[in-house]
Amino acid sequence: MGLATSMRSFLLAGGEIIKHLAFPHARILIHQFASSFYKAQTGEFILETEELLKLRESLTRVYVQRTGKPLWLVFEDMERDVFMLATEAQAHGIVDLVTVK
Repeated sequence: MGLATSMRSFLLAGGEIIKHLAFPHARILIHQFASSFYKAQTGEFILETEELLKLRESLTRVYVQRTGKPLWLVFEDMERDVFMLATEAQAHGIVDLVTVK
C-alpha cells in the first residue's frame, strides 16, 4: 500500500499483469541486492559471489520481461538505490495503475 522495497518491488512487478496497483503516496525501490556473507572465508565468499551474480542476472531478466525496459537500463537502475513515486514506477513498468481506491 505504501512502500515496496527491494524484493517486494520484484514481487510487485511479478504479479498478475494489469493488477499491479499502487496508491499515489506509495514509494517503490529497486536496487542491487546484498549478501550477508561479507565476513565469510575466501572460498565461501567466492561461491557466494558466483551465486549472487547468477541471481542478479535472473532478477534483472525478469524485470526486463515484466517492465519492457531494455536490459542495459534495468541493469543500470539496479546498480544503485532508485526510489520511485507511484507514477514513476508506472512509467517504469513496475506498476500498471496508480489508483485512489
